Amino acid sequence: MSTEAMNWAMDDAPMPRTEKGKPDTTARHVLQVLAEHARSDGSNSHPSVLRVQYRSGYDRTTVQRAFRRLEKAGLIRKDGSVDGRTRWQLAMELVRPATDWKELEREEDEFRAAAAERKRRSRSKDVTDAESVTVTDGKGVTVTHSKSVTGDVTDSAPSRHALNASPSRTQRRPNHQQPSVQPKTYISPPAASSSASQQNHHLEAFGAFWSNYPLKKAREEAKKAWIAAIERGADPAVMVTGAQAYARERRDQDPQFTKHPATWLNKGCYDDEPSPAGQPSLHVVRGGQKHQPFQPNPKANYHKGFGS
Repeated sequence: MSTEAMNWAMDDAPMPRTEKGKPDTTARHVLQVLAEHARSDGSNSHPSVLRVQYRSGYDRTTVQRAFRRLEKAGLIRKDGSVDGRTRWQLAMELVRPATDWKELEREEDEFRAAAAERKRRSRSKDVTDAESVTVTDGKGVTVTHSKSVTGDVTDSAPSRHALNASPSRTQRRPNHQQPSVQPKTYISPPAASSSASQQNHHLEAFGAFWSNYPLKKAREEAKKAWIAAIERGADPAVMVTGAQAYARERRDQDPQFTKHPATWLNKGCYDDEPSPAGQPSLHVVRGGQKHQPFQPNPKANYHKGFGS
């Protein structure tokens, strides 16, 4: 696997677009798989369709359509064949425009502004609608609600409220009782749950992590661990970079000792420092330990390079 080609596919390559102008994340993921099998100059990438299916998780039709879209966008071109498989040349001379980053920043600002507005509206609905009361310091006192009640007060002192005046000093209308005024309380409906949209947001970068992690086991459990790690405050970019480093560390090592993705995420291994390359395995013998070089299993496929 070429580090230069992988870095180009993940960071520098132009983002392919769908017919509606949206980011074509499916084609971008397939491009990353091609970069894994390419040389440092982007040449000689010829994984089989089956290999791309295995690395990306897409079905055959989706992979073949992604090939056509990438070729149409000029990001890859055919360069012969190897053992019946198409050999691809990656267009590493293309550079991703700076406007892509500015567009993401603009979308992020719009998302934050919309979230703040939704929160403001939700809070405003929880405020109780109190009755409207107007009090004058003169002779007139008006109480406004569903009905209007007016009374004349003979005491015009500013410190006296009409409702607190004694009965003898207040002129009342005969045979008329003032209606009881009760405040009205408005209870806002519960806000709609946004857990589904948050989960989709957390899973946007999971495909890049899954394509780089050296062991593909328990994908659904890995998704749950990925979401939990982000909710704990982990950076998706740090986890993807950590998966790449762990893949390099486990290259040509016995896969039965490679951590499952969910275990690796739950333990926060993305923050670990990488182990020195080429570290020999330890073989326990009576009376102590001795170094035992790793013996590859002929039935296992440890090389993620060329071929199916």
